[in-house]
Formats: sequence, structure tokens, C-alpha cells
Amino acid sequence: MSFDPKRDDRDSESDDATSDDANSDSRKDMFSRRGFLGVGSAALAAGMLSAANAAGQESKQDSKPPYPTRGDKSSSAPGPGNAAIDAQNPDSFLPPQTDAGGVQTFKYPFGIAHKRMQQGGWSREVTMRELAVSKSIAGVDMRLTAGGVRELHWHTAGEWSIMLYGNARITAVDRDGKSFVSDVGEGDLWLFPAGVPHSIQGLGPDGCKFLLVFDDGNFDEFQTFLITDWLAHTPKEVLAKNFNVAADTFDNVPKKELFIFQTELPGDLKQEQNQAAEGTGTVPQRFDFKPSGMKPTKVTAGGEVKIIDSKIFPVTPIAAAIVRLKPGGLRELHWHPNQDEWQYYISGKGRMTVFEAGARARRLDFEEGDVGYVLQSNPHYIENTVTAICCSWRCSKAITMKTSLWRNGWRIHHIFWSTNTCTWDKRCSVQSQKKKKLSHLNEYGNVIENCDGIKGLERRRRPSLFQQIRKQTHGKPETVEVSPPSGKN
Repeated sequence: MSFDPKRDDRDSESDDATSDDANSDSRKDMFSRRGFLGVGSAALAAGMLSAANAAGQESKQDSKPPYPTRGDKSSSAPGPGNAAIDAQNPDSFLPPQTDAGGVQTFKYPFGIAHKRMQQGGWSREVTMRELAVSKSIAGVDMRLTAGGVRELHWHTAGEWSIMLYGNARITAVDRDGKSFVSDVGEGDLWLFPAGVPHSIQGLGPDGCKFLLVFDDGNFDEFQTFLITDWLAHTPKEVLAKNFNVAADTFDNVPKKELFIFQTELPGDLKQEQNQAAEGTGTVPQRFDFKPSGMKPTKVTAGGEVKIIDSKIFPVTPIAAAIVRLKPGGLRELHWHPNQDEWQYYISGKGRMTVFEAGARARRLDFEEGDVGYVLQSNPHYIENTVTAICCSWRCSKAITMKTSLWRNGWRIHHIFWSTNTCTWDKRCSVQSQKKKKLSHLNEYGNVIENCDGIKGLERRRRPSLFQQIRKQTHGKPETVEVSPPSGKN
């Protein structure tokens, strides 16, 4: 019935109202218990059949064709293609049905990164230039032969490392001129703070391979402060005046940077430690750490994890986790509310799914040598997809590293502290730590501006420095004569 406000037809309205009331009473009676029981079986069957037909028609209209599977025409990829890449990335070739939207790529294999080749080893890097999403952390993969040296250098970012293969000797001089010399093996870690000069040399029998991580996504391994590069761009008469030696002492200084070079194996460790510490002493806190000596932080049916942060490795500004997943194991659904996560897959195979706001999700496959990256607060999980142990390493550049987990409907926070200014202390506020860090960096800045402020380069520290110069210029030890320091330091 249509309604027209200009029409006055009360009789018609009254008739319609009477008819509506009767229909209403009839419907009520039909759906009452008495009315329902009074309906004949034939009428009830006819009604049910009619409803079933209607539901079937709606189901046909709403149903979608089954999701494509491997081997279907819909999932085939005729024509040019890279079968090897497709085989390594099955979840990209045929994404799972839960994938949706455009999630920025969060994987990059070191195997396709540019490799800088040198006599004595090579180096390659994955930074935000290769993996755009990796804005806060960068990684370097480096190989040194037995005797190969990554020359004395330093940089504006802190250097965190894990030894992946072989053995190496690491040396450093802290901001107070104190020395550090140590040998590291497979699985060992080290951390060189920003601005601290250091070098790495491969040991026998077959050198080493290690992973370096820097707390700056735009870091460039090929643009560091190198001792040979600095000396090559400083007049010899200035060097002679600075070190109080003859100018011809620096005749053999290379004309450009060495970066990585080949030389003989170093001498006895204890002897080098004593020689480097003459007149200066050793660093108050070690720059290396051996995770093999610690128990897992947590063990579950699916695997185990070791957490290395400033509570047990005081010099590190990076919180790290070494995760081992058993076959079929799962790193449960979680996210990090305060920092990004950078990953390196050491062995095995796995897959990671990352979820982003806006109903977007993507799953990618990983194997050894791959880098993964998860942005702050993005939920994700990792599965082991092979029958062997899947081992990965991940880190977060944070003073506090928090992980939020969903387990049985409850959110649980795991908090790890990591700072290069002080060890974990509930009474130490983040603000005060930041102030300490800034003053620490300012102090480094003053040191860089004033050569005499670099304790490792002061004349009273010359033995350690010239030991490095002789090694890198292939000069003979007797070509440089340095008098022992006099007076108190």
C-alpha cells in the first residue's frame, strides 16, 4: 500500500487495517505452539523443501571456486621463469590463502649481495639500500683467509658480530687507550662500540667467516675510517711531528686503503696480549662473549632460545637472541612494541609470516644465509619447515627490548635491557641512560676532532699503534724505534 498525505480515504484505511489485523492474527497463530502442531505433515514437508531450495540457491550464488593448489591450471606458470628461485620460495610461487594485500618485502639473501673481493678475503652487505624495509639495522657477511686481516678501522655505528665458521683474532683499543686482544671461535660473539678502533685476523687452519651487525640501517661497510686511508691522506712531515720520529719512517705507508689484505699468521696470543697492554693496561670490560658457556634462556617442546643482552654482556647496545626450532617447531605469534627485529638464518629452512595493519599479511620462505626483517609492532611467527634443526639469530637495537606474546588468550611481556652505558637496573631510567649515551657520543666526537685526545694514538701509546702499522705496511719491526713512556700516565 502506498501512502499519499494529500488523500483522505478513512474507509479504505479502515478496511486495510481490519485485513492486516486478521493476517497478523493468522501468522501469530501459525507460529504458536498450537498452530505449529496443527500444520499438516505434507504442508510442513513442502515448507522445508522450499526453504532448502532457497538455501541451496543462495549457497550457489555465494560459493567461490576452490583456492588453487600446486598442479592446477590456475597456479601454473608457463613461459619464461626461474625454476630454482620458485623451488626455494614455494610460498611466493603459490601464496597461502591467508596472504592478503601488499606487504613490503622483508627478505634478502646474502647470496645475491655485491661481494667485494680482496687478497685475504671478501665482504658483502645487506643494508636499507638492498632491503628497503631495514631502516634501523644493517648486516655484513665477511670471510678472511688464514692470515687475512680486516685492517684497523672504526665507524660511527656499534659493531655486533657472531662467528659462523673458523677462528679469528680480534684486537681493539678503547677510548682510554686500553687494549683488548682475544681469539674467538665458531659461535662466539663480540661487540666493538662506535668509535673504537679494532681489527680482525683469520687464524688457522682455514681462516674464518662471520656476520657483522650495525645499529644503523644506512651503514656502509665500504665507507669506514681506515688507518691506512688516514695515514695516506696525512703529510709525512705531520706524521713525523705527531709521533716524534723521522719522516722516512712512513715511506712504506700504502697510497690507499688496504681494507682486507693477506699476511702471515699472528704470534702467540699471550705474548700479543702482554705487548699490547704495555703502558696502558687492558680494557675494564671484555669485548667478546661465548654463548656456548650459557644455558638456554628458555626451553620448550618446540625449541630453545638464548638471550644475550647487557645483563650478561655489559658492553653491548644490541639485544640478541639465538633461536633453535625443532622439526615442526613454531616461534609463537608475537610482536615487538618498541623496536624492529633483524634476522639471520644460520642453518635449516623455515618460513615467516608477517601481518600488518589494514588486513595485510605475507608468508616468505627462508634458508641459511637469508636476512629477515620485521618492523616494530608488526605481528609475526616463524615455523621450521624441515626435518633438521632450524637455527636463526635475531637482534633488536634497543635500550629495552620487549616482546608481546599471545598465549592462551593472555598477553605476556618479556623485557630485556640492553645498553652500552650501564647494566640493567630498575632504578636507572631511560632518560638518564640517554643522557649518558649522548655525553658518551659527545666525548667520542671531541676525541675525533682532537687527535691528541685519541688515547690509542698518543705518543705514550705508540707501541700498540706501530705494531698495527708495521703489520699492514709489511715493514720490519726495527724500522721504527719507540722509546718507552716516561712518568705517570
